[in-house]
Amino acid sequence: MDRRSLVGLAIIALLVTLFMTYNSKVGDQERLEKLKQDSIFAATEAQKKPVVTPVTPTKDTAKVIVQLDSTVNSDSLKEVARRAAYGPFYYAAETPTQEVVLENELIKVKLSSRGGKPVEVELKNLKRSNEQRLVLFNADSAIFGLEFFDSKRIRFSTDTLIFETVGTSAAAKGSESKSVTFRLYANQEKTKFIEYVYTLKGNDYMVDVKMNFTNMEGEFAADQRQLDLVWAQNMPSQEKSLQNQRQVATVFYRFNGEDDVEYLSETEDEKKTLPGELKWVSFKQQYFSTTLIADNKFGNGAESEIRTPGDSSFVKKAGALLTIPLTQKSNETFGMKFYFGTNKYDQLKSYDLLLERQLNLGGSMLGWLNRAFFVPVFTWLGGMFSNYGIIILLLTIIVKLLLFPIAYKSFLSSAKMRVLKPDIEVINEKHKNDDPMTKQQATMALYKKAGVNPMAGCIPLLLQLPILFALLRLFPAMFELRQEGFWWCTDLSTYDSVLDFGFNIPWYGDHISLWALLMTISTLMYTWMNQQMMDTGTAQLPGMKWLMYLMPVLFLGFLNNYSAGLSYYYFLSNIITFGQMFAMRRFVDEGAIRAKIEEHKKKPVKTSGFMQRLEQAQRKRLEDVKKQQGGKKK
Repeated sequence: MDRRSLVGLAIIALLVTLFMTYNSKVGDQERLEKLKQDSIFAATEAQKKPVVTPVTPTKDTAKVIVQLDSTVNSDSLKEVARRAAYGPFYYAAETPTQEVVLENELIKVKLSSRGGKPVEVELKNLKRSNEQRLVLFNADSAIFGLEFFDSKRIRFSTDTLIFETVGTSAAAKGSESKSVTFRLYANQEKTKFIEYVYTLKGNDYMVDVKMNFTNMEGEFAADQRQLDLVWAQNMPSQEKSLQNQRQVATVFYRFNGEDDVEYLSETEDEKKTLPGELKWVSFKQQYFSTTLIADNKFGNGAESEIRTPGDSSFVKKAGALLTIPLTQKSNETFGMKFYFGTNKYDQLKSYDLLLERQLNLGGSMLGWLNRAFFVPVFTWLGGMFSNYGIIILLLTIIVKLLLFPIAYKSFLSSAKMRVLKPDIEVINEKHKNDDPMTKQQATMALYKKAGVNPMAGCIPLLLQLPILFALLRLFPAMFELRQEGFWWCTDLSTYDSVLDFGFNIPWYGDHISLWALLMTISTLMYTWMNQQMMDTGTAQLPGMKWLMYLMPVLFLGFLNNYSAGLSYYYFLSNIITFGQMFAMRRFVDEGAIRAKIEEHKKKPVKTSGFMQRLEQAQRKRLEDVKKQQGGKKK
């Protein structure tokens, strides 16, 4: 690779960096404009009001009321206004707000009578990256309320209406089940009401929710056959890297009866209508999820939405509009559950709801490889050892042992190529003035006669690629690595930093990750050693040598901001590979290989039908090339 090529590559890299920087700024501006538009998040973008579509009496309406009844006083006028604004729930507007806490050893759920909903969830034994308590959401960043039309076709939302706390049970310390009941009364006699019952059983991340509708058939619009459940949440940042969190945070959902899950875009803002009956919807972050699961199923006509704020206030904004079937009977119940917990594979899988499919372990073959092998092995090792630096070392050793037969075959192939190097140099010298096709045919004839397959060294490498990419998905998704330190690294799930610049370098970042740097250096050393052992092929393509050295350096920009656990694994893998190469060079006798090749040359060459057809095609092509060259000379 000459100076012009290097200058060209540098210019291309500069142009790509400038384009990505400009495009990122334009994208942020577009997202800000989208956030201003009406959406599921409308109630979070402005001051919350008692109802989504508030109906308040006008001044003219008030004047008419006063003219019709000269005895009306200000209090009764306020009551009229409240009736117009709140419909059947008018007297609930001034009920005092109460808060109730349900907790076990894992979670602490704060519920408010305003909206009768969870307003804060804390995971008790976990911390954010800045050591503050880990809160999944709070009252200012969440919506949870029913929307419906009353008998006068006025649309209401329960999100900010005041429920009455009518009962708590098993609140004493040590009780296995705790519950609280909220009621939103629709008449003064308290015989008509919407009721939410929250129950926390044992030490689990699940909270049962029962929505009961008692004698409400006359309060809904006569033709209404479903209620809209609006649920939205601003996802707070929990980890060190906001960028890494945004790359995986989105809305996942599963249709009832389906054997797989679906999700919204992880990289772009998206709003989507979901035709069909849903089993669950999940607001999934990097290592935590808030999931709403129907006991049976949600109704048809759901919507979901994901957006990225233009600033760093939140990771993303997630929203869903779900439907709850309504039969207009005197007593109806709809059951569901909240999951407030970790994205730990075994934990999610234990519920048998395919919640574990939210983890980005890769599709098809990569996902199967992770779920069938790497996750079970990782979990098994985690049950025996507590230090995840040791666990990653043991995982690396297991993988290298399983791949050793492939590595050994690759080494034998390179050894055969080294043995044939003098013969190949003779062919190159003999045909240096001939066309490349002639030299290639002579080289292939030598390989065939010696019984050597030049592609044998590449095939083992290709077989290792699925493992390489599977681990690329595995490490950032494993909750077990979160905030687990090893040596200078305090958190193997994200990047390690031994030096912060205080400014950002395009492509590289604002820090130095030592594990990523060590991994890159070891890869460059491996590349150098490999080329020393197999330089017969690259001697004909000198530009490939530079490319092999350039790729690890370019990959450094990616790994510098990625999981330190992955860089640590790749570094260990390179070190073990060095050991294997030294051991194989010590025990593999190249003299014996040379003797076998010479013996094989004496045997008649057997050619398959496919190879015969390939050779005929090559000969015909060579003859055509010679004819064209002969025509040009004339």
